[in-house]
Amino acid sequence: MNDIDTLIKWIKESNSTVFFGGAGVSTESGLKDFRSKDGLYNEKYDYPPEEILSHHFFMNNTLEFYKFYKDKLDTRNFKPNITHEVLSLMEEKKILTCVITQNIDGFHQSAGSKKVYELHGSIKRNYCMKCHKFYDDTYVFNSTGIPKCSCGGIIKPDVVLYEEGLDEETVANSIKAIATCDLLIIGGTSLNVYPAASFINYFRGKHLVLINRDKTNYDSMCDLVINDSIGKVFEQIKKEI
Repeated sequence: MNDIDTLIKWIKESNSTVFFGGAGVSTESGLKDFRSKDGLYNEKYDYPPEEILSHHFFMNNTLEFYKFYKDKLDTRNFKPNITHEVLSLMEEKKILTCVITQNIDGFHQSAGSKKVYELHGSIKRNYCMKCHKFYDDTYVFNSTGIPKCSCGGIIKPDVVLYEEGLDEETVANSIKAIATCDLLIIGGTSLNVYPAASFINYFRGKHLVLINRDKTNYDSMCDLVINDSIGKVFEQIKKEI
């Protein structure tokens, strides 16, 4: 029995499966990740991208923030891929309890997933800092300069920037899901982003599985590690469920 067959067997045996995903889930849709050698953090800008995507930079250099944001984080011409689709199908068939994601592209919901905990927020939601009216991503990406609300307030993406805390309810729900599931599948993440990566320490179930192209510091903790394309793995899962 190969590794993917083992994973499929565990999925079928599990009473509660949770998927915890990172940037690698969406790169197969054509999006760039942040930390790989071809990622956004290795591109050259007037400011380091990690500084641009920080709370203080947004507040003090809002126009520069939006130049980068509109140029690099507009996902409207990209679509969910096989992994998003199969996870949605697994939830529909009551094989999957929920998705916990570090991504902000909203692809899981676009693919049909209902129970999604977005640890870092979503570019699909944007709100006025003055009156709290919400706007969609099209309004923001089509705006000129700094997007403004009808009340005149500045609109901020509902994403967690550096120096900002995660949403407490989302964190609590994510930790509870991880702590109570039988099978935790981690996919497309190097597990270098904290505090999100530390959540897997709450896992007490039967099988911990990691699917990632590259090795991680958490490999030794896992019952099964698959160093391969996550899309290829989920293509196989789709055939069996």
